[in-house]
Amino acid sequence: MAIYEYRCDQHGAFEVTRAIGTAPASIACPTCERGARRVFSKPMLVSTPSALVAAIDHAEQTREEPDLVTSLPPADPRRRTPVLPLTPTLRRLPRP
Repeated sequence: MAIYEYRCDQHGAFEVTRAIGTAPASIACPTCERGARRVFSKPMLVSTPSALVAAIDHAEQTREEPDLVTSLPPADPRRRTPVLPLTPTLRRLPRP
């Protein structure tokens, strides 16, 4: 089953559920019974997060020629090395 969108000139858009490929070009409006034409819209793109769309687009653009990295990203100032208790076992480990 698929959801098809139709638009009535007086009452706006409404949706109809039908089997795939069986939607007519026009259908009667459920409110006024006048003819409403079928509207083609993008399927489920509204609910896709914009960050995901950007990541997919970037992956497509760099499929053949990857981006060149010229330097390391800046270090996060909030990230700190964890302080461990100096037990006899941990004292023997090399320190950074």
